[in-house]
Amino acid sequence: MAYNLKGRNFLTLKDFSKAEINYLLTLSEDLKAKKRAGIKGDNLAGKNIALIFEKPSTRTRCAFAVAAKDEGGMPEYLGKNDIQLGKKETVADTARVLGRMFDGIEFRGYEHQTVEILGEYAGVPVWNGLTDLYHPTQILADFLTLKENFGKLEGLNLVYTGDGRNNMANSLMVGSAIMGVNYTIVAPEELWPEKDLVAECRELAAASGAEIKLIADVKAGVKGADAIYTDVWVSMGEESEFEKRIELLTPYQVNMDMIKMTENPEVIFLHCLPAYHNLETENGQKIYDEYGLEEMEVTEEVFESEYSKVFDEAENRMHTIKAVMTATL
Repeated sequence: MAYNLKGRNFLTLKDFSKAEINYLLTLSEDLKAKKRAGIKGDNLAGKNIALIFEKPSTRTRCAFAVAAKDEGGMPEYLGKNDIQLGKKETVADTARVLGRMFDGIEFRGYEHQTVEILGEYAGVPVWNGLTDLYHPTQILADFLTLKENFGKLEGLNLVYTGDGRNNMANSLMVGSAIMGVNYTIVAPEELWPEKDLVAECRELAAASGAEIKLIADVKAGVKGADAIYTDVWVSMGEESEFEKRIELLTPYQVNMDMIKMTENPEVIFLHCLPAYHNLETENGQKIYDEYGLEEMEVTEEVFESEYSKVFDEAENRMHTIKAVMTATL
C-alpha cells in the first residue's frame, strides 16, 4: 500500500508510523531493484536539492548526491564555509532563502534544533542527514539490511553495544520500538540513553510488541542476538573523551568471542561506518599506538568476516535516501 508523504519533513522516525516506515522500506527495495537492472528514474526531474553539511561525511553525502542524480535531480553541496547558516544569518532566515530556491534540503550537523528550525521555516521537505540526537536515514538502511538477511523485522533481536547514548543508539531504539524489533543496549550504565527517551520508546514498543532492554553484562546482553551493531566509541566533537571511552568500552568491543556468545550461527554484524579497525596513518603507524590498541569498537577479524554486512548496509544508504526524497517530493 502506498502512502502520501509528499511535503513531509524527515527529521526523526518518531514522526512516522510503522506502516509509513514499511512503505519507505518497500519503496527502497523497488528502487534498489531498478538500479540493479539499470533502470533510471525521473521522480526528481527538475528538482534542486540543497545538501547542507556542518559535519563531513562519506556515505551521507554520496548517497544523497547519487540518489538525486539517479532520479533526475540536481544536488548542490553547501559546506559549513559556503553559507552563513547561524553565523551572519539566522537559521530561520537561511531556511526561508533556501526554500525559495530549492525543492528539498538535507542537513547534517550538530544541534538537532537546527534541523528542526530548517524544517519549520523552509516551506519544502527537510531531511535529517545526522544530528547529535538522531540519524534516521541510517536506520532505514539498517532495517533494509535486516530485511534482506532475515526476511522480516518484527521479532528480530537487535543488540547495540558500545556508547549507548549517542545518536545511533537513540535512533535504533526509536526505530526498533516502532517496528517491533526487540532492542537491547549493552553498555556501561553511565553510557545508557536518557531515561525520558527510554520511557518514550518503551511506550512505542508496547504498541508494536517489541522489548527494550538496557544491560551492562555483555554475555547476558548478546545471547540470542540476530544482529550485533556498534559504532565508534568517540563521536565527532568528543575527542577529549578518547582515553576515558577506551577504558570504559574495551570490554564491549565486538570480537569473535562476542559473536560466539550470541549462540546464533546466523548472527550478522552491522556498523554505520566509518569503523576504527586496523587503521594506519600514511607512515604505516597504527593510530591507536599511544593507547596500546590495534583495534577499537570492532576487530578486523569480525569486520572482514562472513558475519559482517557493513558494505551492504552502506550501499543501502543510497537506496533508502532515494526513497525518502522521492516519497516526500
